[in-house]
Amino acid sequence: MINGKLLAQMFISGANNLYNKKQIVNDLNVFPVPDGDTGTNMSMTVQNMAKSLQEVQTDSVTKVADLMSFATLRGARGNSGVILSQFFRGMSKSLKGKTLCEPYDFAKALKQGSDTAYNAVMNPTEGTILTVARAVSDAALSADNDITSIIEAAVESGSKTLLKTPDMLPALKKAGVVDAGGQGWIFILEGALEYLKTGEIVSAQINDAETSSHSTPAQQHADTENIKYMYCTEFIVEKKDSGADVVSFRKSIENHGDCMLVIDDDDIVKVHIHTNNPGFILECAIKMGTLINIKIDNMKHQHQSLIVEQSKKEEEKPHKEYGFVSVCAGSGIAGILRDLGIDVVIEGGQTMNPSTDDFLKAVKEINADNIFVFPNNKNIILAANQASELSKKNVTVIPTRSIPECISAMLKFSDNNDAAANEELMNRAASKVKTGQITYAVRDTVVDNKNIAEGDILGLSGSKIVSTGKSVDDVLISLTDEISDDDTEFITLYYGEDISKEDAQHAAEMLEERLDEIEIDVKYGGQPLYYYIISAE
Repeated sequence: MINGKLLAQMFISGANNLYNKKQIVNDLNVFPVPDGDTGTNMSMTVQNMAKSLQEVQTDSVTKVADLMSFATLRGARGNSGVILSQFFRGMSKSLKGKTLCEPYDFAKALKQGSDTAYNAVMNPTEGTILTVARAVSDAALSADNDITSIIEAAVESGSKTLLKTPDMLPALKKAGVVDAGGQGWIFILEGALEYLKTGEIVSAQINDAETSSHSTPAQQHADTENIKYMYCTEFIVEKKDSGADVVSFRKSIENHGDCMLVIDDDDIVKVHIHTNNPGFILECAIKMGTLINIKIDNMKHQHQSLIVEQSKKEEEKPHKEYGFVSVCAGSGIAGILRDLGIDVVIEGGQTMNPSTDDFLKAVKEINADNIFVFPNNKNIILAANQASELSKKNVTVIPTRSIPECISAMLKFSDNNDAAANEELMNRAASKVKTGQITYAVRDTVVDNKNIAEGDILGLSGSKIVSTGKSVDDVLISLTDEISDDDTEFITLYYGEDISKEDAQHAAEMLEERLDEIEIDVKYGGQPLYYYIISAE
């Protein structure tokens, strides 16, 4: 018979085994970009579970399985972590009401876990962790009614299926790797088997700094000395006619502040800028039409007030109709998002996917009737959706896959619309943005018949590598040509922490010479690993 203590120790050992081998899983990333994080996501998901299981004081299988489900649901990171959490959720349902269970009951729980994970994915793909989990559960049901025999059969069958995943997914075959999520699940089971055979839990030398949440809501800094431009100035211009010269307006104010956003949106122009002379900005703008919704804030005063506000955490935050949560990496991008009205910025993204619990904590901070969440990465959408389902608040996920999509969506938001209308407008705006990213290859590989060498510069359009080269500028030219067309009016370059302001300005000038009818804007993003994030609208 299996009791709760045995179940807990099996999966603590499994979680630790995955932790020790997570880099192996990360290295199975199909794309050779420096943010392969499947191993990290899965490991942090089950380490959250292992930490909870360390404190178990019950022999009840039901209570332990429920704890495993709860901990992985809230700790789930990335698509792989969310799928894994759904697996444990299915196991928990199967073991409901059992203080002790037969090994065959555990095998049935593996099967229900596999089925639950399949059902949680809108379009299940064979050759992934789902395929491996199904092979694991089928073998477990056919094994002898002994827990060690069941896990042995599961590992053997799962490992054989894992080796076949490249034949099921062409992308895996071209990259010469097996499925990363499937490998992670096998490592968990191998750790559980190690405990069953030796009676010793696989140990993990865990760095506390690494396992602490890297993707918690970012803190506002109350450093007023470094504020160069004092007044955050926002307003809308209702054009007096279709001939309003928005381009000339941009040029007239661009040297009078920073964090500038000027969006030409049909009959109106939305303006945001940090400046020391809001009067000059307004004088230039009024030439285009009527000014409405003018908002000028003294940022030094705001930052000083923030210190007082943070010291009064016990006070309830003011209630409002709408609130916003967004994920990003990079202080510059975080600042832009806050200026657009994002209430809570969760630090994370390409290299550290936020957990479901990170989203729940962010949502909890906001006292609003309707809360919109922007994941800004396709690998974070499932965790955001899971948080939306778990939260008692009215949370809507706008499934943005990039920072430019989020910015475009926020610019379409209006306090005058109801939640459903805003959701529709923001989704539509996000879908119209083309996003490019420039990073580097971490290994030699072949992707879409392109021979890629370690260290090559990569240009990505969405999630597809469309350009490679040895120079960031060369790849930037090629990538902007790819994502722009005759309808493109604006290109914005968000430069990362490894690009200087001078190099970014030079890149913009280079593009302006090639794309003379497209306006080029440059903003500091500060994002790691990605030299540029590019928005084409």
